[in-house]
Amino acid sequence: MPLPFLTADRAFDEVAETALPFDDRDQWRRPYRPGPYRVGTAALLLLLASYVLFAGVIIAVAGGLTAAGVCGVLAVLVIAAAMRLLRMGTWVSGRGLRQVGFLTTRTAPWDVVVSARTVQQPVRWLGLPRTVQGQALILVRRDRQGEQTALLTSHNGDFLGRATAFDRATDTIEVWVDEYRPRS
Repeated sequence: MPLPFLTADRAFDEVAETALPFDDRDQWRRPYRPGPYRVGTAALLLLLASYVLFAGVIIAVAGGLTAAGVCGVLAVLVIAAAMRLLRMGTWVSGRGLRQVGFLTTRTAPWDVVVSARTVQQPVRWLGLPRTVQGQALILVRRDRQGEQTALLTSHNGDFLGRATAFDRATDTIEVWVDEYRPRS
């Protein structure tokens, strides 16, 4: 008697990447999984925050409440930075396209989106100033003529070393753009 739910016969990636028919299209969703570099960095930041919190507890027990408060505030800031790092990326919904950065969030409603296409160009490696040749998903907006915004790159923290995941994510976002942008 085969038990496919207990074996590795199923392709879990295909199942996990498709939206379910009852999913709410107005809810913001990231059409790809966060990459290993982004998740690893956030995990290291959370580990650092746990050490800082532990140091704060030791300092508080020793009697230095001001220093313990500083350690607590520092730990909260590191935890907030780790959570924001995990939240970064491109999000889509029925209302528009949202690009979440570390400090900024920009939302483009579907009525200002002209197109989204993948192009070959120099891209930043892991968000650092160094550039390498790669691919980028470019957003062209109606309200900002001549300006093109790179939504995703093949060398950022989500897709470095994961070319198929980048292709899948760009295809998904391009489908959302084609489906929701207004026809001229």
